[in-house]
Amino acid sequence: MGLTATDVDLFEASRPRLEAIAYRLLGSASEAEDAVQETFLRWQSTDRERLDVPEAWLTKVLTNLCLNQLTSARARRETYVGQWLPEPVLAGDPMLGPADTFEQRESVSIAVLTLMERLTPVERGVYVLREAFAYPHREIAQILDLTEASSQQIYHRAKQHLADGRARKAIDEAAARRIVEEFLEAAATGKTEPLLALLTDDVVAIGDGGGKVPARTSPFAGAMAVAKFVRGLVKPSEQKRAMVGGSVDLYAGVANGAPAVLAVVDGRVIGVLVLEVTEDGISAVLSAANPDKLGRADAYWNAEDHGKPLLTAW
Repeated sequence: MGLTATDVDLFEASRPRLEAIAYRLLGSASEAEDAVQETFLRWQSTDRERLDVPEAWLTKVLTNLCLNQLTSARARRETYVGQWLPEPVLAGDPMLGPADTFEQRESVSIAVLTLMERLTPVERGVYVLREAFAYPHREIAQILDLTEASSQQIYHRAKQHLADGRARKAIDEAAARRIVEEFLEAAATGKTEPLLALLTDDVVAIGDGGGKVPARTSPFAGAMAVAKFVRGLVKPSEQKRAMVGGSVDLYAGVANGAPAVLAVVDGRVIGVLVLEVTEDGISAVLSAANPDKLGRADAYWNAEDHGKPLLTAW
């Protein structure tokens, strides 16, 4: 069945919302894009005149595609090389979705996306639709073929699974830049003491290279271990330059609502270091270096004016 211009416009108007739902469900921008494209193909082939509420149909199809995909994604992650982290998404990208409330901002943080790996696909679906997009349980039940009571129970169970007992600090773009500047300035001193002052005692550092970029297969834990890791990360080295093909420029950014360091070589983003911040300091240093997870971040970074780097390392 051919698409009219109206059909295309309706889908394109829904695309940002669909991408934002898919990203939260899958933790991967590239997989979210694929799921939305598959939804478009199904939109193209369905009898659209019989749909009372096209937006509801699109949401149902997209959500169930993602939940089916989560099962195979988990199998792949069991054989993933090293630590797995969600794909970082930079500020300004519509895939981040609504950010009007604390709950919406939290639902797209790297920390919560990682914690959502604990949930079953249905728990994740209910949590995302309710917490991030404020769908009423009546509609969630229709989307996921549940009863309204079941949707409510699953939502409360999911929230209990995700409770980690530590509230993250709300960060605006200006504050994020100041945190990154202070972090890089401390790292560049070559000493651990300035970094220790910024880190919580139980801070962790996790690197995701996906087996394609060297990364430690287990996290660093504790302020001293993380400080030494960060200090070594920015230390110049001919071996490092040879590995990435040049010197690395470090910029301040915001990824998933948190301060981020973007590592760039010849205009290409080769790594995103996300700093999870609480009232007590930096509680996690999460580095995404797997090139398969940097395509969208690279595209959005290159589309913006980013000024001069804060530091040139390696």
